[in-house]
Formats: sequence, structure tokens, C-alpha cells
Amino acid sequence: MKMKRKWILWLLAFLILLPSAYLLYTYQSIKSTADQIYEERKPSPVLPTFVQDRKAIQIGDNNKNIKEADPFTVLVLGVDQRPYDRGRSDVMILMAVNPLKGSVLLFNIPRDTRTDIVGHGTVDKINHAYAFGGVEMSVSSVENFLQFPIDYYIKVDMEGFSSIVDSLGGVTVNNGMRFEYAGYNFDQGVLDLNGEEALAFSRMRFEDPKGDLGRNTRQREVLKGILHKLLRVTTVFKLESLLDNIGNSVRTDISFEEMKVFVTEYRQKLKTVEQVEIAGHGQKINGIWYYIVDEKEREDISSTLKTYME
Repeated sequence: MKMKRKWILWLLAFLILLPSAYLLYTYQSIKSTADQIYEERKPSPVLPTFVQDRKAIQIGDNNKNIKEADPFTVLVLGVDQRPYDRGRSDVMILMAVNPLKGSVLLFNIPRDTRTDIVGHGTVDKINHAYAFGGVEMSVSSVENFLQFPIDYYIKVDMEGFSSIVDSLGGVTVNNGMRFEYAGYNFDQGVLDLNGEEALAFSRMRFEDPKGDLGRNTRQREVLKGILHKLLRVTTVFKLESLLDNIGNSVRTDISFEEMKVFVTEYRQKLKTVEQVEIAGHGQKINGIWYYIVDEKEREDISSTLKTYME
């Protein structure tokens, strides 16, 4: 009888300790991947006054106050990496997160937008900033263009994008027009896409009557679908699988500690995703096509962002 009780106690101890050991292993695995994708952003040598004076999260501030669910901004850069140069950021989406309003605001920075490239001393297409000076120059140029600071960045290698979508079980998008691209047929309406389909969906441009603006809309739809899936990641299994897939495709200056706070403090508060678009027009200057955003539109977008983040 004593042997039987001892055997039962050992079994109970094993059943209790095994999940704890697995959770510890999973935690360390997730932390390891989070540390792998972490890439600190150097402060811009050209910091406008509006960035210096802001009281929200600041680059290089070791006392980041993120536990009170402060609003923050993230610049998402979709980059086509090349063998012998860093490539260009063909996707630039600003994501403003305000948990007090329970929503996320998304809008594209059109890649051909003509603006000052901060730190390079030129006026050029904004997506060239990444080719000239990487993440730091991209962020600084977007900050200058919007007259609003960027708290974080997430850089995604577009070649690894499809595996990220697949690890989430695909994404759901609302397609505004029927089209064919890269061997795929995309009907109008609500679509469930796998990784390769989502990549093709977000890349089509020339067949769209709206050109780059149409593609921007589809890119936001895919990111919106990803956000909806991320906000519903409730198990360590899914989180571990996701981080395993993004390890080689994503770099960010969001630390592991900040990720934990975002998951625990923010996820339940965010219910909706809103979208706006930067208005402008195409124009050739010295034989080069640019997207021109006039000063009033830029001020309106900056004002919208400031109001949203209050």
C-alpha cells in the first residue's frame, strides 16, 4: 500500500512539474527569439524640437513608462533585401496605438513621396532613405515629414513575410476589386489568404487603376488582418510558433520586456483598426515621377495624428 501511495505521489509531482518545466522552456525560447530580433535604433543626429519635447516614450530612455498603457507609434518597414545592398523600403506604414481609445490607426507613407531625406541633405523619394541610411534615416525622414515622433520600428524582410502570415493561420482581407496577379485569382469581397497569397495581394500595383494608392490600401488590409490575428494570440504555443517564424525575417527595437507589457496591458484594450490615407498627386520633376503631398495635407495628417494620440 505504501509503495502504491509513493508511486501516486511521484506521478502527481511529475504531472505538476512537467507543465512548469515546459512553460519555463517556452518562456526562455520566446525570450531568446525576442532578443534575436531586437536591434536597437541609434538616436537621430538631427532631432527636431517636437521630438525632444515629447513626454511619451523616448529613444534611449531607460525609464520608458509603458505600464500605464501610453499611446505609441510604430513605423513598419517592408524591405526587399538584396545580396549586395540593403535595398529599399517599399512598404512604409505608420501604426499609431492608443489603448485609451481602444484602437489602432494605420496609414501608408507613399513610397514615392517627395520630401527631405534627413541626414542625407537631399530631397528625394522617401523610400530611398532606407537605401541611404537604413532604419535610422528612414525613421528620421518620416518624423520630419509628419512632424511627429516615431517611438518604435518593425522591419520586415518581404521574402520571409509569407511564413509570418502562415504561422498565424493566414489573414482575412476585404478586397475592393477583382484581379489576377502572380498566378493567383483574387475575387472582390472578403478573402482568406495564406502567406504566398497575402504577399502577392499586397504587391500588385500596375493592374490597379489607383496604382500605388491601391496597393497601399491592400497593404493596410493585410496588416489589419495580421493585427486582428495577433490580438487573438492567447496560447504560448501560437506565440512560440510565431516567434520561430519571424526570427530571420524581422528586426525591431521593441524589447522583450516591452513585448510582455504590450501583451498583458494592451491586447485586451484594442478593439478596432482605423485607416486614413495621405492625399497627393503624381508629378514628374527632372524626368523622375514623385508623389507630391502639399503642405496643407501634411499639416492635416500631422494634426490628425496628434489629436488621435492625445
